[in-house]
Amino acid sequence: MAKPVRTKNKDNARRAKKKVSLLLTERVEYVDWKDVNLLRRFMSDRAKIRARRVTGNSTQQQAEIARAIKNAREMALLPYASRVTQTRGPKRDGERGGRRERDLPAPDTEPMSATREIVEEQGDDLGTDEGTDLVEATVGSDDAGGGEDES
Repeated sequence: MAKPVRTKNKDNARRAKKKVSLLLTERVEYVDWKDVNLLRRFMSDRAKIRARRVTGNSTQQQAEIARAIKNAREMALLPYASRVTQTRGPKRDGERGGRRERDLPAPDTEPMSATREIVEEQGDDLGTDEGTDLVEATVGSDDAGGGEDES
């Protein structure tokens, strides 16, 4: 019986060579939870533990790394999550996940600048002298007792 002819991988998705573990290349015998520099190399920029297929670790090595990272997180040497902020451009109409203009309810409130103008106009109608008299009367009531207790 003839062997089936093997064809090349069309999309070249598989890598030809297995990844070598960082622990083997640096000859690390014990993964210490206090060795933050080593543990950060097994974490993504968002502080997630990288998968075995990415790092090339064996199952036992990955378990040791995960345990050490979790201990270091508990001792506050490593973060549980790193927040990555992105600046995003204006959204397009066809973009998924965003709300459309017609779905939003009409705003009931005025912008803050308009509200401040209304308050300033009302303050002018009341007269500024009356407002300051009330403040002075309230502050002056504390000092009305003479300042010291006479018991």
